[in-house]
This record gives sequence, structure tokens and C-alpha cells, in this order.
Amino acid sequence: MDKSLEKQLTSWLRLQKKACGFYLNLTVLFGLLTGLSLIIQAYLLSTILHGVIILELDKSHYTHEFILLLVLIPIRALLAFARERACFESGKRLRLQIRSAVLDKLTELGPAFIKGKPVGSWASIVLEQVEDLHDFYARYLPQIILAGFIPLTILIVVFPLNWAAGLILLATAPLIPMFMILVGMGAADANRKNFSALAKLSGHFMDRLKGLPTLKLFNRGDAEVKEIETASEEFRERTMSVLRMAFLSSAVLEFFSAVSIAVLAVYFGFSYLGHLNFGDYNGGVSLFIGLFVLMLAPEFYQPLRDMGTHYHAKAQAIGAAEELMALLEYRVESNSVESKSGGKEIKHMAVNDKAIDWQAGVEIEARDLKVLSHDGATLVGPVSFHLSPGQHVAIVGPSGSGKTSLLNAMLGFLPYEGSLKVNGLELSELDMTLWRRHLAWLGQDPQLFHGTVRDNVAMADVAMGDEAIKLLLEKANILEFVEQQSLGLSHPIGEQMAGLSVGQAQRIALARALGQDAHLYLLDEPTASLDSHSEQAVLSTLWQAMDKTSCLMVTHRLDQLHQMDTILVLDAGAIVQRGSFEDLNRAEGLFKLMQEDETDVEAQANKESNS
Repeated sequence: MDKSLEKQLTSWLRLQKKACGFYLNLTVLFGLLTGLSLIIQAYLLSTILHGVIILELDKSHYTHEFILLLVLIPIRALLAFARERACFESGKRLRLQIRSAVLDKLTELGPAFIKGKPVGSWASIVLEQVEDLHDFYARYLPQIILAGFIPLTILIVVFPLNWAAGLILLATAPLIPMFMILVGMGAADANRKNFSALAKLSGHFMDRLKGLPTLKLFNRGDAEVKEIETASEEFRERTMSVLRMAFLSSAVLEFFSAVSIAVLAVYFGFSYLGHLNFGDYNGGVSLFIGLFVLMLAPEFYQPLRDMGTHYHAKAQAIGAAEELMALLEYRVESNSVESKSGGKEIKHMAVNDKAIDWQAGVEIEARDLKVLSHDGATLVGPVSFHLSPGQHVAIVGPSGSGKTSLLNAMLGFLPYEGSLKVNGLELSELDMTLWRRHLAWLGQDPQLFHGTVRDNVAMADVAMGDEAIKLLLEKANILEFVEQQSLGLSHPIGEQMAGLSVGQAQRIALARALGQDAHLYLLDEPTASLDSHSEQAVLSTLWQAMDKTSCLMVTHRLDQLHQMDTILVLDAGAIVQRGSFEDLNRAEGLFKLMQEDETDVEAQANKESNS
């Protein structure tokens, strides 16, 4: 990984630690108290052993030390428990905030942005990558402070007793962080590649799972199994690479700390044998000093070893942070329209929802409108059109002409240039949440959520009663099906609308849309996935619901356009024809060619069904 990028990601990670609250400081405090209790415990134990063995004092002489030693044991356990709880809470708070920020960002960017990646990739970001930030905040950041304070405190205690032992500790301590740095150079890059492989595997598997019936229909099952096997193997190799690095670093850190403690033990051993006579300030090396220093030695290296172990958590967090930072700091092209007055640019402020008379209906006016992608590329435009209150306008055109992109701009999910006014006010000036409350959207892929029929229909108004829900279901021609179920309105709807046909799901989604009391209906191929019976039922309900409201419908079914007031024909992002169904049917152009193609397709389908 590029060093500048790694530094940038590390800085971004450190900026997020405020989400941990005071629990991060509490983790450090409990860690320091645990270290101090260890020093006191080593002092008491050394004092007792020196007095009993060397000074040959009676055990009763150290009653207070024994009591204090016994008291320290549960205190250490409680401090260790409190530290674990505090570090877990700090990591949990961080994960909750980051996950909430990711979901809020995805809501802000909208479905047009989300569809740019497979569902599995987003699942990997929201779940695995956020989870992998936990140890960085819960373990690594507190351990950096502890790795400085605890060894320093032990050195302050050891040097007045024996300067040689202090020098051995001081000289061998850097070996652990030095090796930690060497290992960490490749750890972040290995973790980043591992996350990339996981996102690829998740997206690949989820897409194939959703399209399983289609794959079986075209006999592509075996080929896709091989593709999933290849992606799984790549993920396995990446994971093993990360694990090898983690195990190698842990083993070498243990080796260095063991060697350092052994050197210290050899020094004291030879000092007791009389072969070494330095480091004791000419006062001799007592049993107390030797035991005290040797008991502190493992605790001196332990914070450094823990920091080395948790350095893997830093590498893991850096690997996870790359996509998270890119997503959370993603900035969409501003929709704001600027006017100039006296050489100064004036930016319009957001308009309160009450400033618009919604009861008069919705009027939309687009002038030189350009719909842009999130990357700034032009998807539609420049186009100009007008939708009067109560008017029904259809948008037709070949696939890829920009029909859905235009609807996404009106929903506030895509940036635009030019002018797009709602009741005389620029769309960018409106609060998007309030604006969407006045819309009813129905697409070709109905989005129902895990829950009951009641939950899905009442999303527009959670206080909606059962009778009102049944009335909406009746308008959508789906009440009979719901009442036939044993649980009625409590009939469960599973993931991916399990247990419902496409037509049934579309009509439940229609019932939900009808409950919004919308002033503008935005319809994106609402009958594309329906059979002829369901199509007629849905359209009949829509025409009744939209009798006195505005409507903008994208469709490829030209036989549905007789009741539309105006038809806009879009091709390559530009309006090439406009007018009523009768006018366009008589004129030469793209609309007539599309109608002829549709007639040929229907004739071919009828011929095949008859044969």
C-alpha cells in the first residue's frame, strides 16, 4: 500500500475515536491500575520471600503483606474485567456510529449509487469491514499508551535497585516494536487485498443466488460454480496470507521477549554465583532485588508484546478503512442553482415545506435540464418539459435512453444542472425528505421488506388501522389473497419477497403507494414483470388513484399510453418527439418505429403460442 495513503487512512481512523466516548480513556485507566497492582504484588511477594528465606523471619512478621497480597488478587481480576468491558463498549460505540454513518450515507446517495456495486459488496462493507474496526479502537489505541506508561514505570522502579538490570530492559525493549514495524509494513496491504477478495466473493455469490432460476434455465450452473470456486480460492489464499503474517509476528514477539527475560535471568544467576559484580551500586544483589526484577520483567515486555499482537488489528483496520473512508467522504455534485446579482453569486437557501401549496397539485418545469451521474458524467439532457397539476406524462424510449435516470433526478438521487422547478421552486431548494413524502413511487421491481403484509402496507403511516389497510389492499385487488391466508394481515413476507408471486408483491407495493396520499406519482415500468391479468388490475387501480393527481410514468408498453396526456420520446438522453398518443402515432419518427417493433414482437409471440 502507498505510504501516503496508509498515513491518510491512519489519520482518518484516529479522527473517529471520539465516537468511543470516555470508554477509551477508561480502558487506559484500568490498564494503568492493573500495571500498578502488578508492581505492588511483585514487591509484596519479593519482600515476603526475602524475609522468610534470607532474613529467616517468622511468617507472622508479614501478616499485613499476606493480607494485602490476597486483597490484590481479586482487585486485579476486577480491574482486568472492567478493562475488558470498557474496551468492548468503546469499540461497540464506534461500530454503531460508523455503521449508522454508512447507512445514512447510502440513504443520501440513493439507489442510483447503490446499484453501482453488487449487494454482497455493500453487505461486506456494512458488516465485516465495520466489525474489523473494533480491535483497533478497543485494543490497539489503548495499548499504545499502556506500552509507554507501564514499561516506563517499571524502569523507574528498577533503575534505583540495579542499573544493569535496568539497562538490559531498556536495551532489549526496542527489539519488539522494531520487528512489529517490519511486519506491519506488509500487513495493511495484505488485509486490504483480503477485504477486496471478500467483497468480490460476497457480491459474486449474492448475485448468482438471486439469479439462480435464470442460471438453471440457461444451463449455466456448472460454469458459475467454477466462477464461485475461483473467487473462493482467491479469498482463501488472501486469508491464509493474513493469518501467516499474524502467527509469524506473534511467534517472533514471544521469542524476543523470552530471550530478553533469559538474559536478565542469566545476569542475576551469575551475580549470585559471584561471577558478576556490577550494576548493584556496590550494595550487593539481594534475593529481594532479583525476585522483584525477574517478576517484573515479563510484565515489562507484556504491554510491548500486546501492542505487537494488536498491531495486526491496526493493519486490519487500515485495510477496512479504505472503502469506508472513500464512501463516507464521497461528495455528490451539488444541485444548487446559483444566480448572479451585481457581480455576486447568491445561493438559494432551503425552502420550508409549508411554503408550498401542495393542495393545488404538483407542477414541474424543466429547462435545459442535464442529469448527471455521481461521477459528473451526463446521463440525460439538456431537456426541457412541463408537467401541469393533474397532468399525466409518459416517457418512452429505447433501453439506455435515460428514462430511469430522469426519474432518479426527480427523486433527488442524482445531481443535475440547469433548472428543475417544483411549483415554481428549484428542486435543490427543497428538503428531500419532505419532498419525497408527497411522492408515490412504483417500479418494476417491488421492494417489500421482511415482516408482515400489515407492516409493508402501513410504512407510509405506522398508525394506520387494519380497516384502512384492508381498504388499500382492496383498491390494489389483493385483499382477497390476503384474507385467504390463515394469518390475514399478519401473513409473513420473507426475504426477497419469499412466498409471493411478482404480481402479488407488485399489488402489495401498490397498496402501500396508495396509502401515501401523494400529489405526484412516479412510475418506472410498473407492469413490466406482470402477466396480462395482473397488469390490467394494477393499471386499473392506478388510473383511478391518479384521477386528480399528476403522474410521470416510464414505460416500454406503448399500448398503455392512450390515457396519457403527453408522451415524451427519449433517445440517447434527448427528447426527440413529444405530443399525444394520436399525434405521435400519425407522425414519422422513433415512436412509430417502436410501435411497429412492439407489434412485430407480439405477433411473433402469438404465433409461437398458437404453434
